[in-house]
Amino acid sequence: MSFQNFITNAVSEWMNGNGEDADIAISSRVRLARNIQEYPFPILATDSQLEQITAAVRQVMEDEDLKRQGPFEFIRMDELTSLQKRVLMEKHLISPSLMADSRGGAVLLSENEAFSIMVNEEDHLRIQCLFSGLQLQKAWEAANQVDDIFEKHVNFAFDERRGYLTSCPTNVGTGIRASVMMHLPGLVLTNQINRILSAIAQVGLVVRGVYGEGSEASGNLFQISNQITLGQSEEEIIENLTSVARQIIEQERAARKHLMQNRRLPLEDRLCRSYGVLTNARIIESDEASEKLSDVRLGIDLGIIRNIPLSVMNELTIMVQPGFLQQYAGQQLDSDSRDERRARLIRERLQAAME
Repeated sequence: MSFQNFITNAVSEWMNGNGEDADIAISSRVRLARNIQEYPFPILATDSQLEQITAAVRQVMEDEDLKRQGPFEFIRMDELTSLQKRVLMEKHLISPSLMADSRGGAVLLSENEAFSIMVNEEDHLRIQCLFSGLQLQKAWEAANQVDDIFEKHVNFAFDERRGYLTSCPTNVGTGIRASVMMHLPGLVLTNQINRILSAIAQVGLVVRGVYGEGSEASGNLFQISNQITLGQSEEEIIENLTSVARQIIEQERAARKHLMQNRRLPLEDRLCRSYGVLTNARIIESDEASEKLSDVRLGIDLGIIRNIPLSVMNELTIMVQPGFLQQYAGQQLDSDSRDERRARLIRERLQAAME
């Protein structure tokens, strides 16, 4: 796959909606933070040292075991426009941090976009694996395999007592961040979400927005991840998060069942009105689009709205973002033009799905 395919195709394999419990758990991600022992952390490294790190990573691309996980495309951040970097961020292939500060940065992307290996972000390497649905164990095993491949070629900074050494102290230890992106409109509509989020914090997990730390939840999408990286094994972290995610899924299903049994008519009215707005609006702002897309997604899950695959809703979640809209239009757009393009794109995509 060429670089152009990564930024022109909104659909990644993790958006196919085929994973376990993908109606509620949209995606599972595991990310490993690693640093090469011989070099300072990126924030302290010279430009020359960052180039040496990049060169070391490119050599690993020749490893036959890594090729079997790929093929991979190597992309330097300094060769991209700000818009192209934003599209990669909106597709969750690079972090907002790498988009904003690209000094010496690069990314290795697998053809199916399941693997994204960021170079010279906050750490020398951020090995990320992303799958559809609740598949944390599979994502961990895949990320661990790539980690082992890199460890054959470079010496990672590691302390026998503290574990993997990372730029941010909150990642020291295993260096693992596992997360599940969840769609929880039932818990929001039944006013249970604050209680659930409070309980999550008490078991060492944290809730963030769609694009991680510093981003806000929108469209009833919540990213739940581990907060502790020290004192627990990777397997314990994955097992704990998977267990909590399953409990949240059960509670979301119970909330949806309650809504259907006790508030069916107003719920159907709300979801169908949202569908009507999306299929007829001529202008629509980002926040309203996220809210209406969440409603339609819930309508599909409950069988109220038919003939639209979940993959289309995942696709639209990415396509309505500012960067992708401008990439799709082939030009820079002001706010009013983006609202018009967003409405048109949603109408066209939903119409195509219904045909």
